[in-house]
Amino acid sequence: MKILSVVGARPQFVKLAPIADACREQGVEHVIVHTGQHYDPMLSDVFFTDLGIPDPDVHLGTGSGSHGRQTGAMLAAMDEVLEQHQPDWVLVYGDTNSTLAGALSAVKMHLPIAHLEAGLRSFNRAMPEEHNRVLTDHAADLLLAPTQVAMDHLAGEGLAQRSVLVGDVMVDVLMKVRAELTDTAAALDELGLSAGEYSIATIHRAENTDDPDRLAGIITGLQQVDHPVVLLAHPRLRAKVADQGLDLEGGSLTVRDPLPYPALIGAVDAARGVVTDSGGLQKEAFALRTPCTTVRTETEWVETVELGWNVLVSPGADDAADQIATAASREEPRPTDAAPYGDGQAAQTVVEVLTSRA
Repeated sequence: MKILSVVGARPQFVKLAPIADACREQGVEHVIVHTGQHYDPMLSDVFFTDLGIPDPDVHLGTGSGSHGRQTGAMLAAMDEVLEQHQPDWVLVYGDTNSTLAGALSAVKMHLPIAHLEAGLRSFNRAMPEEHNRVLTDHAADLLLAPTQVAMDHLAGEGLAQRSVLVGDVMVDVLMKVRAELTDTAAALDELGLSAGEYSIATIHRAENTDDPDRLAGIITGLQQVDHPVVLLAHPRLRAKVADQGLDLEGGSLTVRDPLPYPALIGAVDAARGVVTDSGGLQKEAFALRTPCTTVRTETEWVETVELGWNVLVSPGADDAADQIATAASREEPRPTDAAPYGDGQAAQTVVEVLTSRA
């Protein structure tokens, strides 16, 4: 059996790592196609090295651009790749433009599609990711859901017969990386931090970075938190801040480049809190039992909120800065043993399901 994985952005590389391991362990041929959606080495190549992922078999080199141009460039390149490899399954991950392009190309070529992390919904149609995930789910032949909530969403859309609950592969890799961490102290020394005394922040979504008033409110809120906050700033965020004449440094806030994934997990594990608009980091923070403040009006990972480990803050509110500072300064919530995202064996289940249905 041959599985062809289509990936292109940081969260997808993390999800790819345990799938690549499971394919190797189960003797499944695995072709990796990197679209080039994230072309910065710290957001792309370093993940393959740090997580032990085999080098991509195909690199499309798409690069940046508007949603339409980027997705179109991927589509134009994917047909030849799929024609050459003729996989038993085209496996797409998450909710990026790479996800949608891989799914659409496979549909046109009548190749079976499996969607990993199917069924997530924010119910916010202003998010490009929401359209990507919904369209991909309805195009796919097999929907690999991470949680029961995701399964319920798929059933509500008439997709229950194509859906399988497999767990969350990001928990697989997080548990593995955490178990192998040996040098968290060195990473904290490099950041000039002490365990339990700081928060890690990441802000990258267009709705937060492209609106000058909203971005200014987020930065002000981070600067007003009652303990040090380290913002791991994506190159696009730095460019937007410069364009808008804002200053990231000040108050409680300092800025660093994005960390390699193992170092990020170590930093979050030792942190007092996380402030983010990332979907994956909310879940990673919960799995590490680090309180999270999410700078969005909704989340796909509702379990983190229901269990008290995640607080949503509307970045468009007039008092957004105060809300962010207050939420990020709060006390740790009540402990929980809940494990809504699985036991760290999701990737093995995914490959077994694909093999049984090839």
